[in-house]
Amino acid sequence: MRRTIGAVSGALATIVAASFVIYAGLSVAPGDPVARILGPRATDEARAAVRAQLGLDDPLLERYWHWLTAALQGDLGRSLTYRQEVAGLLGPRLETTLMLVAMAASLVLVVGVAVGVAGGVARRGRPVVAGLVALGVAVPSFVAANLLIGVFAVQLGWFPTYGAGDGFWDKMWHLTLPAVALSIGYGAYVAQLTSAAVEEESGKEYVETSRGRGIPAGIIVRRHVLRNAALPVLTASGLAVAGLVSGTLIVEQAFGVDGIGALLVQSVSSKDYDVVTAVSLLIVIVFVVMTTMIDVVQVALDPRERAGT
Repeated sequence: MRRTIGAVSGALATIVAASFVIYAGLSVAPGDPVARILGPRATDEARAAVRAQLGLDDPLLERYWHWLTAALQGDLGRSLTYRQEVAGLLGPRLETTLMLVAMAASLVLVVGVAVGVAGGVARRGRPVVAGLVALGVAVPSFVAANLLIGVFAVQLGWFPTYGAGDGFWDKMWHLTLPAVALSIGYGAYVAQLTSAAVEEESGKEYVETSRGRGIPAGIIVRRHVLRNAALPVLTASGLAVAGLVSGTLIVEQAFGVDGIGALLVQSVSSKDYDVVTAVSLLIVIVFVVMTTMIDVVQVALDPRERAGT
């Protein structure tokens, strides 16, 4: 219980610290939002008036405190590019990104764990699995995206090349290739760690003893090997799912998907600081929440963690 409370407290402190780092970093980044609003021909008086209106002349800590208290009340600021509230701007795009991440996470967990278990159990298949893992890790997501578009969208015409679609099934059709491109690297990571964990458990003495007693191999794998290899597999899977959110930055741009990843890239180029702050902090929150959940589940499943050894 004490470790769980400590994990949650540490997660909250990390989120607050990350929010300050993001806000302070954007404050000193090159570019002037006033010039973005007024254009290059604005007078000095107009620039000074807008800076005063936006509070840009206030000290950094004071500006951050105003932003933090407003954010805790649901006010994430106003987009300079889209001329609307950031919270309303994130809503529909967040739905698209979450659907993309859910599809990619399903592929990572199902395919990655299955390939890893096969590589850890079947000795003859380990070179094949190792080759697939090496290929998946080596191929960046933007390269995979271009290959998938060229083969399955342009040449074969099975999937669309652009956009997120309308409606649930149409969105799934549009997001299939982006989900595959997003899941390749993380799926290879999960497969690699799963294979190593299963292989290690398969070589332990209690497994050899079970084989010597004539227990069927399937029962040994299900009841002993997979159960004891579950903790490292759980950790790898949780970190992979958390990383998928940041991976959407590249994949959504490549496929023209209007999600929060593409919104962040566009907002950085247009110096839309409130949007950049909100999306960056959202990605940090997802990652921190996932890692905290992994820590809590590990404590719940592992008696050694509960005993504090």
